[in-house]
Amino acid sequence: MKSIGLFTSLLLSAIDIPNVSGFSTARRGITTVTTTSKLTMSSSEAETPLSNSDHILFDMPVSNNGARVRAILYYKQLSQQQVEIISPMKLGGLKSDEFLALSPQGLMPALTIQKEHDSGMKHLSESDTIARYLLAEYAGTGPSFQPDNPRSNQICRWHDVYLTTIQGCLYKPASRFPIGDYADRKSAISAFQKQLKTIEGFMSDDGMYLCGDDVSLADAALFPTCIFANYMLPKFDDSQPPLPPKLNTWFDNLRTNDSVFSKIYKEIMDTLVTSWEEKNHRWDSIWLAGQRDDAPGTIFDKIVAKEIPATIVKEDEHILAFKDISPQAPAHVLVIPKDRNGLTNLRKASAEHTDILGRLLVAGAEIANDAELGFGDGARFVINDGDDGGQEVYHVHLHVLGGRKLGPMG
Repeated sequence: MKSIGLFTSLLLSAIDIPNVSGFSTARRGITTVTTTSKLTMSSSEAETPLSNSDHILFDMPVSNNGARVRAILYYKQLSQQQVEIISPMKLGGLKSDEFLALSPQGLMPALTIQKEHDSGMKHLSESDTIARYLLAEYAGTGPSFQPDNPRSNQICRWHDVYLTTIQGCLYKPASRFPIGDYADRKSAISAFQKQLKTIEGFMSDDGMYLCGDDVSLADAALFPTCIFANYMLPKFDDSQPPLPPKLNTWFDNLRTNDSVFSKIYKEIMDTLVTSWEEKNHRWDSIWLAGQRDDAPGTIFDKIVAKEIPATIVKEDEHILAFKDISPQAPAHVLVIPKDRNGLTNLRKASAEHTDILGRLLVAGAEIANDAELGFGDGARFVINDGDDGGQEVYHVHLHVLGGRKLGPMG
């Protein structure tokens, strides 16, 4: 990542420490020396400590979860000796054995505790756990972040359970679906927006911060994720503001008037714009952002909207099944997704369509078992694709044919 050097300077200047190679991408062998509890780097000459600091925070500027912890470091003005920020690339990356030993899920941030601690813990993962550890460890320095405030804790918990678990819908490729409980990007984005509105309802009505006049852990947790939302949601739908109104006022206020959150904003946005957007064109191939369904509507859309009649035999939230008006067998039913979602034909399918295609087949199987529809001992399931495949309506659909013994296809 060519932009790492820039972000090194930003992060280190933010906590008032000299520039070091904390975000170096070079990899050397890493071992743990149990007598000192410090990570060491193996080189051809000797083993040297990765850092002599009390703690190492493994994080990178674009990490919104890591930014929760960085906000605490910046507010409390912790020194490099207290906590040094180093890129996971120093250990070989998020999926390296060395980093997985610290963070078993391979996620940022991770914290190594290099000094003796009463808990006996040497490593911590998950941003909320790390944040609360640091707040307790350095309770006498800087703001408290109100770790026992129920409003703050409600927002943090809601954020961690219902937002960060599905935030990948805003930037991950189709191959990474499903995201959380959501099989497709459209439903995941809708859920993400719904949870933002829920969190807005937890906000205090007074003060600059989420819980009033003083910064809390809720601000540190939610603000970086709102950077993602504010930048990414308009790529999918620019017809409405990305953040609910009250939450947007809070976000703009912190971005403009709080020096720590302004710094966090710049760190994350620099990577999103220069690396993700301009260099890697991340959203060009992402469905509903760079890729959209621009094909004209079909007769099936009118059937779904009940604008033209059809003999419907099965319907739920996701699929509609109706009798073919030109049956090719005694029993002939078409099963379609209500939302075409780019599936003009089957060749357009991606991992984001796994769920709906499965629903089509399950519905087809249930229909083929319905003797009242004229089906007997078995059925033929057909999806025509494109001109060569004999497709007539460009909205993917499953033919379920039966009611008699069908001849060979050809």
